[in-house]
Amino acid sequence: MTVSVGEIVGLSALLFGVGLFGFLTRRNIILMFVSVEVMLNAVNLSLIGFAWHFGDARGQVLALFVIAVAAAEAAVGLGLVIALYRNKPGAGVADLTDLKW
Repeated sequence: MTVSVGEIVGLSALLFGVGLFGFLTRRNIILMFVSVEVMLNAVNLSLIGFAWHFGDARGQVLALFVIAVAAAEAAVGLGLVIALYRNKPGAGVADLTDLKW
């Protein structure tokens, strides 16, 4: 059974749409980070699908860089959430204004 590039791109677009919907509708910071991770994984899926289709490894290397950026984004996001929880319990986006100097 072979999978076409169109099916891979369709699944990637569906995952990206779910992540975008989750990011735009949620007000909880943690759920927003999860939605961004879903969108980044959708991009990785399309990169690896195109790399597989064209027989080129550059898409897979770029996907590794996207994974590294996602790890850095998660570290910074967790730092913001911890700083937010120290000042005020709750994980709402509106609470981020309390972190101003």
